[in-house]
Amino acid sequence: MPSSNTQPKENPSYSYQKGDDLYLQVHINPGAKKSAIVGPYGDRLKIKIAAPPLDNKANLELVKFLAKHFDVPTKQVEILQGKSGRDKLVRIEGKKRKL
Repeated sequence: MPSSNTQPKENPSYSYQKGDDLYLQVHINPGAKKSAIVGPYGDRLKIKIAAPPLDNKANLELVKFLAKHFDVPTKQVEILQGKSGRDKLVRIEGKKRKL
């Protein structure tokens, strides 16, 4: 069982920095009771999303959730790839790496 004081990896494989922007490779599970970061999932970050995967609702909730988590406006969070699937590439504009 992992220790409760385990520190996150300094350079996890699911995130990288390009200039001032942070890029996250995520795997989402829509339809959860509450949106939350679950943790690493292979080379992606697994995130539960409290919205159904219909009518773009899960994508909108993901953007809102990440904007709140990183304390940036929603306009600075963009899904670049995977809008219709569970695996996505997300850019967080003007955010230095910090999960």
